Amino acid sequence: MSGSNKETSTHSSSTGISSLNPNLNQHTNSKRVTPRPTREYVDGIRAGDRVLLSQAITLLESTRSDHQDTAREVVEQCLPATGNSIRVAVTGVPGVGKSTFIERLGPMLLKDDRRLAVLAVDPSSERSKGSILGDKTRMGALASSDDVFIRPSPTSGTLGGVARRTREAMFLCEAAGFDTILVETVGVGQSEVTVRSMVDFFLLLALAGAGDELQGIKRGIVEMADAIVINKADGENRSAAETARAEYEKALRLLGEPESGWIPPVQTCSAETGEGVRQVWKTIQEYTTHTQQNGYFERQRQQQSRHWMYQTIEETLREDFFNDEAVEGALPPIEQDVVEGNLSSVAAAEKLLSIYRDRED
Repeated sequence: MSGSNKETSTHSSSTGISSLNPNLNQHTNSKRVTPRPTREYVDGIRAGDRVLLSQAITLLESTRSDHQDTAREVVEQCLPATGNSIRVAVTGVPGVGKSTFIERLGPMLLKDDRRLAVLAVDPSSERSKGSILGDKTRMGALASSDDVFIRPSPTSGTLGGVARRTREAMFLCEAAGFDTILVETVGVGQSEVTVRSMVDFFLLLALAGAGDELQGIKRGIVEMADAIVINKADGENRSAAETARAEYEKALRLLGEPESGWIPPVQTCSAETGEGVRQVWKTIQEYTTHTQQNGYFERQRQQQSRHWMYQTIEETLREDFFNDEAVEGALPPIEQDVVEGNLSSVAAAEKLLSIYRDRED
């Protein structure tokens, strides 16, 4: 446990990240940070030190090669202590109440003697590349507990990279003793597909009466959901929520039985009042028991590990390609030829790939 630890804020100017735990009192620029010895991070994380956990995640998010090397070693050495958690994605359209739901669920989990880590994949400003963290500041009261760790990560336009770092951060949180990991997504489409490949349970929060213009991603997301919860089912909206619940149940019946053998339930809750939130957690526990008993739980995690191996290869090759000096030099004129119609996209790609393959080692 980390009850005696007083966490120190970490901040990366290159990522726009800062930890949300309210007892933080020191800011660190990752560009000026000299990584500690790997063993110091590993021992501290295994002991539940949230300061070192936060600093290690900052290294994960840094673009500096020495930071990345240290972070990679820390993750590898922490791996034997990972896997002992339930990983849950909490998603839904903006305004559905994801942060409020987590704020309401958190204290319930703490009463059950669980330790909670919230990893929020935040939207980023396309102009400033900074993270839009307004919703996360509302979790301050929850984050004050030593058994809660909250960490937002801005996408900065590169979802694949931030998702990979989020997955690695999840491992570090597990090594630090957090047995419940909630990954909150922005709710705009592609982030859900990516995050689905790193969690055990995919929870879709929905609204009653929201038009298709707000839930245009509904079809694909519904197919991935392990449970659908109609939030804000209180007051005058209660009847509409029940109607929406029935409609979602009909839609789910058309999808057939998932590979997990679990029929996704549709429930209602009010994150504002807390009604129905405890039942949502009970559903997650029932799913976990069901899939562990039929073997799907472990198979899914194995498939996810394989997926992220290939994903990492693709991202690394992409970065290596575009960071190659020969490619960087040839790219502007070739790109201009494509824009002006003097060269086809396929021919241009082949030309650049040829330059990359023929480069001197």
